[in-house]
Amino acid sequence: MSKPSLRRRVANAADDVLSEQRYVAFTDVLARLGWVHPVNIEAWRKGRVRELESLLPVPAERVVRACELLTAWARERDLRPEDVDYVAATRDRRPLRFLSATAPEEERALRTHWFALDTASAQRTKVIERQSKAPDLVAIIPTREWTCADCADTGEFLVMDNDEPLCLDCADMGHLVFLPAGDAALTRRAKKASGLSALVLRWARARKRYERQGILVEESALEQAEEQCLADADLRERRRERDRERRARDDVDFQDKLAAEIRRLYPDCPPERVQSIARHAGTRGSGRVGRSAMGRALDERAVTLAVVASVRHADTEYDTLLMSGVPREDARERVAGDIDRVLRSWEA
Repeated sequence: MSKPSLRRRVANAADDVLSEQRYVAFTDVLARLGWVHPVNIEAWRKGRVRELESLLPVPAERVVRACELLTAWARERDLRPEDVDYVAATRDRRPLRFLSATAPEEERALRTHWFALDTASAQRTKVIERQSKAPDLVAIIPTREWTCADCADTGEFLVMDNDEPLCLDCADMGHLVFLPAGDAALTRRAKKASGLSALVLRWARARKRYERQGILVEESALEQAEEQCLADADLRERRRERDRERRARDDVDFQDKLAAEIRRLYPDCPPERVQSIARHAGTRGSGRVGRSAMGRALDERAVTLAVVASVRHADTEYDTLLMSGVPREDARERVAGDIDRVLRSWEA
């Protein structure tokens, strides 16, 4: 069987991307063609390579041809073009290039995003701003000994620049201070107030991934954020208290509705038992059937399962069987008849 033409492959890739997110970027098509892995696109966005071309297995001419085919495909579908700038996550925030030797108009075509005509203006703006924004600068807490590529010194943090490790001073970030993760409001405010900031990551061997440890920010920004957080600490505590009260009211309302549904299904169930089942099954965060999606929708099967669970534990020897070492499924089978008898006695 002959291999599909590049035109067909580009069209298929673009159709898939458009159906998923209502716009198509050339990087999306490159990934769908299998020419570059998304991880490598991210490495390019972070400035670890100067041109995306160096990560592609095909010559520049074929990349340009694929872009021309994407442009023709988009125009046939009356998609709306938007120019997007790609900026590296490096200290100098340099513009990123797809290819090393292309004319400005070719680079512009490679950067173009194609939007469906019915895409809202606000959504287009959001996508363009997100794509044009340089990724956060990243500092890494090293897990082994290392040496700065510029000054041959070392330090608590390193910043990768063109695949070389730099200390904070050599990366022009030595004036930043470390704010550990843990206080979302403080982190958000400090980052907003800081003219320069960087995410701090550390490699987790067990999970085989980098995990966020905090941020580096300007000291004056951290002090400003701390003052703001102290100023509204009482306000945020009152807001949390109102949220707790609202959740408590919601829980009571839901448990009342659950109790009413139990009474409808089992009208002869003792009133105190109805309330007990509703409180137990409807407790927020319990993970019980009453808090499942079906339970919150008062699905009849979910309500029945909540009642059955109560009867199993309170009206049969199920717990005793488990404690004596009887396997769970065997214990359930032994008490099934007792559960049925109790449920029938509660039915109208």
